[in-house]
Amino acid sequence: MSGHSKWSTIKHKKGAADAKRGKIFNRLSRELMISARLGGADIASNSRLRIAVSRARAANMPKDTIERAITKGAGGDDGQTLEEVRYEIFAPGGVGVIVEAMTDKKARTTPEIKSIVNKHGCNLAEPGAVSRLFQSRGYILVEKTAIGEEELMDLALEAGAEDMTQEDAYFEILSEPENFSEVAEALSAKSIPTEVSEVRYMPMDGTEVEAESLEKARKFIQLIELFEDHDDVQEVYHNMSISDEIMAELSAS
Repeated sequence: MSGHSKWSTIKHKKGAADAKRGKIFNRLSRELMISARLGGADIASNSRLRIAVSRARAANMPKDTIERAITKGAGGDDGQTLEEVRYEIFAPGGVGVIVEAMTDKKARTTPEIKSIVNKHGCNLAEPGAVSRLFQSRGYILVEKTAIGEEELMDLALEAGAEDMTQEDAYFEILSEPENFSEVAEALSAKSIPTEVSEVRYMPMDGTEVEAESLEKARKFIQLIELFEDHDDVQEVYHNMSISDEIMAELSAS
């Protein structure tokens, strides 16, 4: 796995803490609501909602909470209008960052994101300038202690996964976005716990930017965490690659 993927794993472990769980559920609920609002409450015919439900289940969101969010979104009568906004950003060193937000007031969210951008030496880019460096992929991480490699590979590939690799203590499963739900549900049906389970933007081959030092990697991760901590931000993606040596120092700090 790349340094990008390894940092995502560390981030998810931090996010699993009880103090973060409420924020995670809030973001998942917003995605469930807008998915149901845009495409209806029928999971079979709404692929975006199907993915959102799979992610919510992987995060152990209670079934009744999932159902309430879907009902609320499909009803569209909560008086709240959510708008999706994407910010494409070039961070120092030419690192590409995609920030996806969901807000009821873009006039509030955009200046706040721009403030972070300006204070940390970044630049807002034109639509497509950064996203062209990424591809959308289904991405699932499973701890090696949860299941044997051969059994997991057979299960994942049969469900529609494209590839499975391993690094350190994890198996990494990749799929096309349209096959993600089937793969995630196949693992869920076997009660296989996942560390990460989502459709995400991943850097295309040859587009990653290597962190030159521990200090630069730390500053960049602090920037990413500022975006992630913003209440309206749903997801943050980047193409910084961090070496095993620097990652080990970051993990220890």
